[in-house]
Parts: sequence; C-alpha cells; structure tokens
Amino acid sequence: MMHRTPLFSAIVLAIAAPSVAASAQPAPVAATAQAKFPPLYRAELERARSFVSEMMAAGVVVPVPKDPGGGYTHEQHKRNYKAIYLAGQLYRITGEQAYADYVRDMLLAYAELYPTLGDHPARHNQNPGRLFWQVLNDAVWLVYSVQGYGEIRDTLSAADRERIDDQLFRRAAKFLSVDSRATFDRIHNHATWATAGVGMTGYLLGDEDMIERALLGSDKSGASGFLRQTELLFSPDGYYAEGPYYQRYALLPFMVFADAIERNDPERRIFEHRDGILLKALYTTVQLTYGGYFFPFNDALKDKSLRTDELYHGVAIAYERTRDPALLSIAEFQGRTVLSEGGLLAARDLAAGKAKPFPFRSLLLRDGPEGDRGAVAILRQGSGPEHTVLVAKNTSQGMGHGHFDKLSWQFYDNGNEIVRDYGAARFLNIEAKRGGRYLPENESWAKQTIAHNTVAVDMRSHFDGDDELGETIAPQQLYFSDVPGLQVSSARVENVQPGVALQRTLVMADIPGMEEPTVLDLMRAESDASHTYDLPLHYQGHVMELAFPVESHVGARPVLGEDNGYQHIWVDAVAQPEAGDAAMTWLLDDRFYTYRFVTDGAVQAILGESGANDPDFNLRREPMVILRARGKRDHTFVSLLESHGRYDGAAEQTVASRSRVRAMRHDRIDGADVVRLTLADGSRVAIAISHDPNTSASHRVTLDGETLEWTGFAAVIELEAQGA
Repeated sequence: MMHRTPLFSAIVLAIAAPSVAASAQPAPVAATAQAKFPPLYRAELERARSFVSEMMAAGVVVPVPKDPGGGYTHEQHKRNYKAIYLAGQLYRITGEQAYADYVRDMLLAYAELYPTLGDHPARHNQNPGRLFWQVLNDAVWLVYSVQGYGEIRDTLSAADRERIDDQLFRRAAKFLSVDSRATFDRIHNHATWATAGVGMTGYLLGDEDMIERALLGSDKSGASGFLRQTELLFSPDGYYAEGPYYQRYALLPFMVFADAIERNDPERRIFEHRDGILLKALYTTVQLTYGGYFFPFNDALKDKSLRTDELYHGVAIAYERTRDPALLSIAEFQGRTVLSEGGLLAARDLAAGKAKPFPFRSLLLRDGPEGDRGAVAILRQGSGPEHTVLVAKNTSQGMGHGHFDKLSWQFYDNGNEIVRDYGAARFLNIEAKRGGRYLPENESWAKQTIAHNTVAVDMRSHFDGDDELGETIAPQQLYFSDVPGLQVSSARVENVQPGVALQRTLVMADIPGMEEPTVLDLMRAESDASHTYDLPLHYQGHVMELAFPVESHVGARPVLGEDNGYQHIWVDAVAQPEAGDAAMTWLLDDRFYTYRFVTDGAVQAILGESGANDPDFNLRREPMVILRARGKRDHTFVSLLESHGRYDGAAEQTVASRSRVRAMRHDRIDGADVVRLTLADGSRVAIAISHDPNTSASHRVTLDGETLEWTGFAAVIELEAQGA
C-alpha cells in the first residue's frame, strides 16, 4: 500500500491495483451492444463510464476526513460513493470485471480506514459523522455505496467479502443506528437517509436485526423508523412537512429503500402502504414546481429543480411501478435517467413515443399527518413554461427548517418568479461561505417574517422566531376553489403574536378588460390591542413608475430596524399616499406589473432593499415594498397585482405599459369584502367575497345605491360603466 500527501495535507490510502490501472481500463461497450439501448439510457451509460474511468485512472483515493462541506476530503468521499455506485451498475450492465475490481479495491480501502475513525474534526452544531462533518452525509454515503457493493459482492473472495461486510458496512450501519441513535430515531430527513442505508445493508447482508431496526426504529417498537416516517412526514396528499426543497431531497431514500423492500420483501406491499403514500409523494413533488424549479419554501436553495439525482431515481422507480406515460414527459424534461431496470424501461418507452404531458394543475395539498395542519394552495392558469401560478403557503411550521411566514404567497408569470420568496441564506458546499453550511443570515434574515410576503406584527417575527412554539400553531385552510377564471384560497392563523390573528384571501381571476389573470389580495389582521402591521411584497423587476410622491434617500440609506430581519433592510424611499389607492409599476423581461393598494391616508409605503448589515456579502440584494399601518387593532390590507403590456427592446416597441385600472375602492359590509375597480375605459367591475364556504349560499349588498348579488364564496360582477 502506497501513501502520499495530497492537497490540504490529508493522508490518503492510495491503492492502484493492476485492475484499476490505466492500462486495465474497461474497453468501450461495443457499438452493437450500445445500439440495443435507447438514447436516454445510452447517454447515461456513457456519462457513467466517463466518470468512472476518470476515477479509476486516478487510483483509489480514500482520504482521512478533515474538511467541511466543499473541502477536498468532503468532495473526494462524495466522488467515491458516486463511483462505487456507478461502477457497480456498470458491472451489472457490461460484465466488465475491471468495474467489480475497482469497487472491491475502493471498499477494501474504506474497510481499512473506517475502524480508525472517530468524530469528524470539522463537526459543528450538527451530530458529527465519521467520513463527513455531519452524520447525514455518512448516511448518504451508505445509501449509494451499499447499492454499488450489492452488484459486485458475489464476485469477491470469501475473505474480501467478510472484511468489507464486517469492517465497513456493519460498522457503518452500527454507527448510524446505534451510536447515532438520536438521529436515527428522529422523524426527519436525516433519519430517512439513515434508515434507508441501514435497511438496504441489512437486506444485502441478510441481517434481519438491521432490517427491523431500519423499518421500526432502534427499539423495534415502530414509534420511529422508516415506516413511521412515511406516516408522520407526509400528509395524506403526499406533502412533506419540511417543504418542497426537502421533499425533493428526502424522496431518494424513501423511493430507493422502498424499491429494495419491494424486491426483497414483497409481502410488505410497501408501495401500497398508507394508500400509496410514496408514489403519491412523487407526484406531489413534481406538482410543487414552476418551470421545473421547486417552490422555495423554508430553507430552500433556489437553484434546485427536477433535474436532480433524487428525482432521476424517483421518476424511474415510479414509472416502473405505474407505467404512467405522464412521468415520461418529466424524464424527457430532465434529459437524464438512472442505470436501473426502471430507468431502462422509462428510456425505452420514451423513445417509443409513449410520453404524455404531465398534468400540472391547480390543487390543494393538505399538510400534517392527518391533513389538518394547514395546506399549500396552488392556483394555475394556462399551460407551458410561461403559464401563471399563485402559491399560497398556509402550512405548518416545517420543523427546524421552517420559516416564520404564515399565510405568505408567491406569484409566477411569463416564466419568472414575480412575487418572490427568499429561500435559504446558504451557499451549499462552497467552503468560503462557512464551509457550505447555513449562514448566520439564514437566522437573522431568511427565516424572519419580514423577509416574506406576509404581515409582521410590531416589527417582530411570527411566534417571536420560536420553532417549538410555531410547531404548535398551524393555519386553517378555510376555502379553496380551482374553478377556471376565479380561483380562490382563504386561510386563517391565530396567535402569530399573542392575541393577533391573520386571515388572508387570495383570488386569481379573469377580469373583463384585463389581458392577464389578476390577483386580489385581502390580508386582514385582527387584535384587541393596537399594533403596527407591516405587509411586505418582495418582487423582482425594475421600477418604472410610482403613482405617489416619495421622499427618496439619495445620500445615505437608513436601516429600517435593529433586529428580527429589519436590520438587513436598506430604506430607499418612504411615502404616505393620500387616501384612496396608490400604485407602483415595474418591468421584468417583456412584461409590466402594477401593484395597487388601498390606503386610508395613514398607511405608509416603504421602498427598500435587502443587504444592510451584511459585512460578508452573504445576502442577495432584492427589492421590496412594505405597507405599514400604525396604531391599528384590526386592519385589512387590500392590494391588486396586475400583469399587462409588452416591451420589445430589440424592436423598441412598448405596448400598454400603464395599468388598465384607473381606481380601486374597498368596502367591508356585513362581513363581506367588496373591491370595486374602475378601468381606464370607464368599465367597472367588482370582486365580491362573502367568506361563506357554502357554494350555494346567496349574498346581497348595497353600496352607493348599487345592489350587488352573487352566489358562493366569491364572484366577479360587472357593474354599470362610467364615462371614460
């Protein structure tokens, strides 16, 4: 065995056995053999061969762990488990012995290293791993590596097999399920990866004790473990407690371990467990996207899309089980698959032209194991990459990754995120940014209420930023309708601050005289005491016009506050528009957006930008407008978001850059809210909201001599026109 000292002075076990020397590289798969594979699978095969060949040419490099996320040793162990997995798959497909020998030699090196390891030296505030800085990554290593090992184990000598079994995989499984019991028995994505790794190891080694621990928890009582996670982490609609980003991440161990259970223990009927919850979760994961990118709830990184390894596996496994042609369109979008039976089947059927469009649609996804912990309301209109989507986040806290943003919303249009959610303050695996961990600003900004599109009370976050308190209080979804042309979500949450309740109704409607779907937002705060209510709107685009006078801070920008996220807001301008309504318009790509709000003459508008008190440049600079109502017990913020016009910079043409709305008025009468719009051509329309979920109930109000009648929760009513 040779030793050398590579970058960062990590000690490396460098094993360059003849079977993995450059001269012993596997020959390319013959063209005739490649031809039998469909294009998507063939491309995946060649991609895997290229990566594994590079790894084999470098020899077996298994460094002593040293670095946090993004550092040399961290990234090398990640490359290694990917190589172990893929080389095992390649051996199964091609029969090339060099692949099996490479996996053997890599695992023998790990079997020598692993017994010498203690807690990782870069451990931080997470439970430490052995190979990685946190135990989660050790579990990921095991999930991938045990699959690669399973493909070549029968090729090994009895001595090599025993050494790898006992010194590596049994030790790794013990570390995860016994030494790290606190993590293993959690109801959390870290435990999902751990139970999957241990359970798959148990199936491979024929160890019933491991299997039972994985399925039922370390004490085998069923109070924890993989099966209990499927029951507590997903709602009946397949929504995952921590949000779409972590749903995507947790889906791989859920689906891959379930696939292993189905193949080894089919009588468990795992894919039928809890009304088929795992397959349901796969479909829900896909629905929680726009343009392929996940809605960035909670601690989400905004660059994650359906083009991820977790979803390549998930789609292949789901397709093998369902043969649903809609999943083939997702595989086509991904342009990737996996080297499994399911991946090959999906690639063949895609090549045969069997794909059908995935049915993206409006839907309500309940939250909580029983579906009674709020919901995500997704309102979609149109089709294709530029369709319109409104997302109302009326969910539970989302455990430790949850953000304090009850009843917040996002809006997508024309291929862009218009009303934005910040997501997480983190640069994953970029060592320069705190080793790729969550940044301090994740706590001081990204999680705070003012960083989201919902009401902050007295410049404080919901539940004062207390995760545990937040977990005890979930919104109630009051109403949902996906009727085309008039889609509605309404929800309520109590005690975001003591004695303060919020109720929000969002309507996405087709308004006569308006070219695109229009969003009406009614956000009501209620309390027995006086408060300051701040309603931010985080948007994307360049301001074109402010239809109210402002006091701009052109010299030095003040900071809005001292804590709870306010310390990170630069104030660019302030205004106090006159009573009536006020509006601002911005441009994004080739479309204009006007945000119009009702004001009593006392509401202040604050134009700001994130990034204050950020000496390390950890935050993105993003604009916002904050509506502030002071000294109010009850207050309703009424606003309208209108998409309009076109801008063609190449042709130097602009069409309809100004709002189609001349005036907006709000009245609250007999518990109903009525918003009347006067358009530029003099036509008038009302959006009437009864707040009565009885869809057959009739309602009638009289305003300024006009009688409005409608049926159900909400309606768009055309009124008598005024002169233009």
